[in-house]
Amino acid sequence: MPLSSDTTPVLLEVRGLSKSFGPLQALQNVDFTLRAGEIHALLGENGAGKSTLIKLVTGVLPCDAGTFRLGGVEIAPRSASDALQAGIATVYQEVNLLPNLSVAQNLFLGRQPTRFGVVRQGEMRRRATALLADFGLDVDVGAPLGSFSVAVQQITAIARAIDLSARVLILDEPTASLDRHEVEILFRIMRQLARRDIGIVFISHFLDQIYEISDRITVLRNGRLIGERPTADLPRLELIRMMLGRELAEATGVRIAASAQAPRAPCASFEGYGKAGYITPFDLDLRPGEVVGLTGLLGSGRTETVRLIFGAERADRGHIEIDGAPARLGSPRDAIRHGFGYCPEDRKTDGIIPDLTVRENIVLALQAKRGLRRPLARREQDEIAMRFIKLLDVRPPDSERPVGLLSGGNQQKVLLARWLATAPRLLLLDEPTRGIDVGAHAEIVRLVRELRDEGLSLLVVSSELDEIVTYSDRLIVLRDRAHVDELRGEEIAVPRILAAIAADGEVRTRGAAR
Repeated sequence: MPLSSDTTPVLLEVRGLSKSFGPLQALQNVDFTLRAGEIHALLGENGAGKSTLIKLVTGVLPCDAGTFRLGGVEIAPRSASDALQAGIATVYQEVNLLPNLSVAQNLFLGRQPTRFGVVRQGEMRRRATALLADFGLDVDVGAPLGSFSVAVQQITAIARAIDLSARVLILDEPTASLDRHEVEILFRIMRQLARRDIGIVFISHFLDQIYEISDRITVLRNGRLIGERPTADLPRLELIRMMLGRELAEATGVRIAASAQAPRAPCASFEGYGKAGYITPFDLDLRPGEVVGLTGLLGSGRTETVRLIFGAERADRGHIEIDGAPARLGSPRDAIRHGFGYCPEDRKTDGIIPDLTVRENIVLALQAKRGLRRPLARREQDEIAMRFIKLLDVRPPDSERPVGLLSGGNQQKVLLARWLATAPRLLLLDEPTRGIDVGAHAEIVRLVRELRDEGLSLLVVSSELDEIVTYSDRLIVLRDRAHVDELRGEEIAVPRILAAIAADGEVRTRGAAR
């Protein structure tokens, strides 16, 4: 039963909130209402405006337009400190406390009990122990905060905020790194706070958790308010439609599958492969001449899957076979040695090196594969760079131009060139068409199909459903960091994907991709 209703007093009221960053309209005329004792989920995909809304409410960023009222009184926080003084606190997934200090020191940082200018350590520990006991937490408050789990660190941050008289508590992805037991502890504390008339804004990508804990849901998309509904009155399929902006009947993508041929032996097989607290164990075969798509909502486990396969995260269970022989992927170096390539989602942060030239970026992975003892001659670098510049139509076709000066689409082509230069057997592409113009988008999709037809194995992550259905030979749907369904052939359609995302049931026991 919801802890709040439409008759509960409004605690935080946001009206007409707008914010632009140059030509980008991050928020446009957004309203938001939080009631006392309410757990209110704030949802939306990447770029929806959730983070911008939180930063404006907490004074981290100034708004272009809009008003804030807390408890009926208009406020205008100009910093996170202003917001906290007014009664609005935020706890992030990465807890913004000091791990080298003790739990007690973090709880009372800046307001330690003193006598004659000397901190009363015993009194501070006593008060810290009593404060955490109110939240059902019994730990050594004299131990460094960093020695405890993320859950304990988050509860400490929440306790500090509440002790500072916070009336609004914003929890930004608090369960992302927690196991189920830790989630239950956090939810118990959230319900306890709601009963004390504290309003909680809960940001999460785990739909099961949203429906378990929240009273009301607000959805943003592309900087606009899509709707606000009581959780009990919002079916999952309708929520997915609100978040993604499409009807279940829509399926505009035209599938162009590979020509019919006998299935080839897997080049890589993963069985029971996973990592606790990161991604649920999955089964997956990857074959030459096949595109396997990965899709689901933001936070569903798409990127976690490819990072695990590439060795950027180390699995703690399951086993791998490459060409039928047992293998180990303890690091990206191992993956590269086995012929894997990986284009990450955030090409600017994790992919390109903007100050290096196009040539230097293209030969980077090949040189790493060869090792420092076998340096590529400059003439060979030039030949490789120009070959892929022509093959992928990188513009301008200048190998000595800093890659940071290229458009997003051309930077993506340079990243593809980097891995194609290593002659990979498996290419992992995470959101390869995100943030690029329409022309480059079409070229990347065409290239995916061509690489498949040439016998390459591809694992492609995309949140663009109309796109991914056009080139996937198999499609894995993820939800809440688990592979929950596999679609093949004519099953690969937008309505089927959305239904799998929204389904409320167990993960398929036979594995998601056998």
